[in-house]
Amino acid sequence: MNTMSLSTTPPDIHFSDDCTQAMPFRFRGEGALPCTFLAGNTAAECWHMGTDYAFTTLHVQENDDLVSDTRAAYAELLRQVRSSAHPFLIRIWNYFGDINLGDEDAERYRQFCVGRAQAVDAEFNNPPPAATAIGAARRDGLHVIALSAKRPAIALENPRQTPAWQYPRQYGKVSPGFSRGALLDAGSPHPLLLASGTASIVGHASVHVGDVAEQCRESLRNLRALLDEGEKHGGEPFTFGQCRALRVYIRDPQHLHAVRTVFEASGLPPENIVYLHGEVCRRELAVELEGVFATDMVMKAD
Repeated sequence: MNTMSLSTTPPDIHFSDDCTQAMPFRFRGEGALPCTFLAGNTAAECWHMGTDYAFTTLHVQENDDLVSDTRAAYAELLRQVRSSAHPFLIRIWNYFGDINLGDEDAERYRQFCVGRAQAVDAEFNNPPPAATAIGAARRDGLHVIALSAKRPAIALENPRQTPAWQYPRQYGKVSPGFSRGALLDAGSPHPLLLASGTASIVGHASVHVGDVAEQCRESLRNLRALLDEGEKHGGEPFTFGQCRALRVYIRDPQHLHAVRTVFEASGLPPENIVYLHGEVCRRELAVELEGVFATDMVMKAD
């Protein structure tokens, strides 16, 4: 016989306003990441980590060769993580300046992808972690923040989009090495979904070029599809209302009002959204989002 019980066990990663004993993501003040705060939630994201997860942070000063600098950063990342108690990389954030500088294969984002590919191995790519790469407002080196775990996460892809690691040659000599999202603690009462950088891309093509508001709506449609994939793999529904933290990167700060208008009508908790000045890896795209979604107390069948 199936009976219903209410689980109140907190997830191994949770959020609060207290960063005293947490890994903070700050976008203002001392120690802030290199993305200028525009609007929204003024508090730091405070990630409280249980024993199953850990953060690794690296900051590499550039030496005018982003390929070699990225290769060195990722080689060091793998060295630190693989020998630790949390050897599985599940989510990575990358920030560096002038991400779109250069033409064709000389573009800095494409150089970053080449350097990352030269450093990583088959284990990293089977499949690659969820990730975001954003052009920072200042050029002070490559910032890499990685979340790793004792156990692998479930890598998620968006059925509306070509996996980034399968992009055709037109996007560079090396395809971007990331999955669309990561599902943590699948099968538990409190799964956590980490959405990678999500933009106005259908298949592998950028869409709604020149229309900022529609790019926002397309990005939200992609986010909704990713949450649906999380439910398929984890057994629990994810909704926009369950968003714990959402970052919206805006290429041109003059578009802030148009972007906020769309997102504040989306059903995402406005108090959990932060708007940042950041360049998207494709120069024709105006907006990119990423987020964290967590179920609360959930009725489970025994």
